[in-house]
Amino acid sequence: MDVYSHRVHYYETDQMGVAHHSNYIRWLEEARVDFLDKIGAPYIEMEKAGLVSPVLSVLCEYKNSVRFGDIINIDVALKKCSSIKFKFEYKISDTVSGKICATAQTIHCFLNSRGYPVSLEKESPIFYRKMFG
Repeated sequence: MDVYSHRVHYYETDQMGVAHHSNYIRWLEEARVDFLDKIGAPYIEMEKAGLVSPVLSVLCEYKNSVRFGDIINIDVALKKCSSIKFKFEYKISDTVSGKICATAQTIHCFLNSRGYPVSLEKESPIFYRKMFG
């Protein structure tokens, strides 16, 4: 598991001063890309190798509001689902109170440069080892 921190910006909030729900999806992506950088499998390098990883589904359960100026931590964990699909699990918490603000998961696959699903283990064993050990 890895932790990514984010300070909530004013433009991410609505008229009530609460972070708009759509921003959580962006924060998940920020945390996911940061996670891949930290494990030595930068997403940009995967793209250069002809691989892309679309989001197949997103599930986000909102538990406590996040407001302008709050600093949140996003815990990220990577789980293998099958030879082609994998998921990231997230826990978003307030750094001051420790309250859980949201839990989420995203499911992904890898596609080659022609847009066909591929097994990362077969297509790029190096990235596979970095991601799944």
